[in-house]
Amino acid sequence: MRTFLTGEWRDLAMLNYAVDPAMLQPFVPRGTELDTFDGRAFVSLVGFRFVNTRVLGVPVPGHRTFEEVNLRIYVRRETHHEVRRAVTFIRELVPRPMIATVARLTYNEPYRSAPMRHVLTGGGADVSSRSAEYAWRLGPDWAGLHVDADGAGGEPAERSEAEFITEHYWGYTRQRDGSTVEYRVEHPRWRVWSATASRVFGDLAPAYGDDFARVLAQPATSAFIADGSAVSVGWPNRLGTD
Repeated sequence: MRTFLTGEWRDLAMLNYAVDPAMLQPFVPRGTELDTFDGRAFVSLVGFRFVNTRVLGVPVPGHRTFEEVNLRIYVRRETHHEVRRAVTFIRELVPRPMIATVARLTYNEPYRSAPMRHVLTGGGADVSSRSAEYAWRLGPDWAGLHVDADGAGGEPAERSEAEFITEHYWGYTRQRDGSTVEYRVEHPRWRVWSATASRVFGDLAPAYGDDFARVLAQPATSAFIADGSAVSVGWPNRLGTD
């Protein structure tokens, strides 16, 4: 795999919502299909920290460690050799305008820059409780997500909802001409803690539109905190317009 970006994704907070598949169908890139778990389609709001980021192997001063919050759906593509389970992003927020610009130019990913902040508690080897909060500001007030978890974490069970949400190693993005690019994401399996409480706050419509803001205002179907790991993201490969 030709590598475009390396780094670490750490302290992931993940809120997941089962929704009507018809709501997500317009966002499914050509050449893929909506993926489901137990017949349900999901949209996830995910916050995490990018750490030790390098682009083409080079660290960019002032752009190595930062927050990201994304809204994503789950798709799949069958090839001759495998089923590639993947994510497609509806919106990605980062605090640095240059990061958003590079991602839009390289992948046509729906990035937008905004002031961002995060608060993490617990998470040490001897601490069972932990929380993660990520927030952004696209208007006069802050908006964001918060997840609390307790107990011992572990790798998600096979064929569980937690595995469906966390174990994706491909990304697909619709291009301006209607074609699709594919890229590979490599990381080990993550440890996951099921949430004891989760919430969103503030006005989410400036980031995600009224329809998704109404979905995210409802209680999440599930929520997790994941520890994260080192990751590498491959170069985009255009699937074509056929």
